[in-house]
Amino acid sequence: MNPLNRRTFLKTAATATACSITAPLLFGQTPGGAPSGPSAAKLQRWRGFNLLEKFTARREGNPAFREMDFQLLQEWGFDFARLPMSYHCWSEPDPARWLKMDEAQLKHVDAAVELGRKHGVHINLNLHRAPGYCVNPPKESLDLWTDEKALDACAFHWAHFARRYKGLPNARVSFDLLNEPSDLPEPKYARVVKRLVEAIRAEDPQRLIIADGLKWGNQPVHSLADLRIAQSTRGYAPTRISHYKANWMKGSDTWPEPTWPLKIKEGDVWDKERLRKDQIEPWKKLEAKGVGVHVGEWGAFNRTPHKVALAWMRDQLELWKEAGWGWAMWNFRGAFGPLDSGRADVKYEDFRGHKVDRAMLNLIQQF
Repeated sequence: MNPLNRRTFLKTAATATACSITAPLLFGQTPGGAPSGPSAAKLQRWRGFNLLEKFTARREGNPAFREMDFQLLQEWGFDFARLPMSYHCWSEPDPARWLKMDEAQLKHVDAAVELGRKHGVHINLNLHRAPGYCVNPPKESLDLWTDEKALDACAFHWAHFARRYKGLPNARVSFDLLNEPSDLPEPKYARVVKRLVEAIRAEDPQRLIIADGLKWGNQPVHSLADLRIAQSTRGYAPTRISHYKANWMKGSDTWPEPTWPLKIKEGDVWDKERLRKDQIEPWKKLEAKGVGVHVGEWGAFNRTPHKVALAWMRDQLELWKEAGWGWAMWNFRGAFGPLDSGRADVKYEDFRGHKVDRAMLNLIQQF
C-alpha cells in the first residue's frame, strides 16, 4: 500500500473488520450473505429525499438521523433516503489520522440503515466529503484526484462500509461514491472511481454502487459503463430556477425573478423540451449501455417564487417518470423541501410541530 504504511493499514483494517463483523447479524442477515434485488443495470424507481444529519461535522456535535423522517417518508409513500455524509463526522481532517474511525458516529449510520429496514426506505450512502475531496469549502489538505494517500484513505473508508454492511440486500442499501465531481478530465475521475469500486468489491462483490456524473453530476460518464455500476444525475437545471438568490451561489442575487418557462436571452430559453434534450437524452444514451440512472439531487431554493417552482418541478417529474427514473429531493426538512422550507409565499399547514408545504407535497406524491 503506497504511500500508506501497509502494516498500519492492514492492522487498522483488521480492527475495523472486528468492529463490524456483527453488523449483518444486527440487521437480520447472515454473515457472507449475497446482496440481492435491484442491479446497476436496472435500478428501482426509488423516490425520496436527502437527509442531512451527517452532511457536515457540526460544532455542536453530529446528531443521529431522526426516526420521524423515516416514519413520514413511509407514511407519505416515499421509499428512498440518500445520506450525503462528511467523513469528518467519524474521522478527522488530518491525513495522519484518516484511518481512525469513531465507532459511536458510525453507529448513527447503522441506526439509519436499520430505520430504513423498519420503514421500508432504501438507504443510499454517499460521501459528500471524502478524504481529499468535497465540492464545498473548506478545501481538503490533500487532493483525492492527484494524491495517492488521499485515494488510499478514501478506498479504506469505502472498504469499511462494504465490510460493515456485507450481506444486506441491495434492495436495502447502496453506495454512492463521491458527491458531484467538478469539471474534471474523465480519465482522472474514472481512475478514482475504479479504485473505489475495487476496494468495495474486495469486501462485498455484489454491492450496488452508484457514481455521480461529471460536471457536478450533470454529465454521464461513458467510460465507467464497463464497471457494472449505476450513475446519478442531477435535476437543478437551469440554476436560475433552482438557485435563485441562493446565498452560496455567486451572482444569484442579481438574476431577474424567474418564470417558467424561462427566457434568459433571445435564443436561450428553458422549457420542458429543453430539459428533455439537455438533461434526459444524454443520460438515455448511457442507459442504453446497461447503466441504471437515478436523479440523486434536485429541488428549488426557497426564494424561487412558489408557483414557478411547482411548474418547473412538474415538468421535471413528468420527464423522469417517462424515463423510468427515481429521484431524491434536496432536501426533506429545509429550504428546498416540502417540510419547514421557510418560503415567504406559501400558506403552510401545521403538522406535528412542523410546517408542511402541502401543495409541493401533493405534487411530488403524484410521481
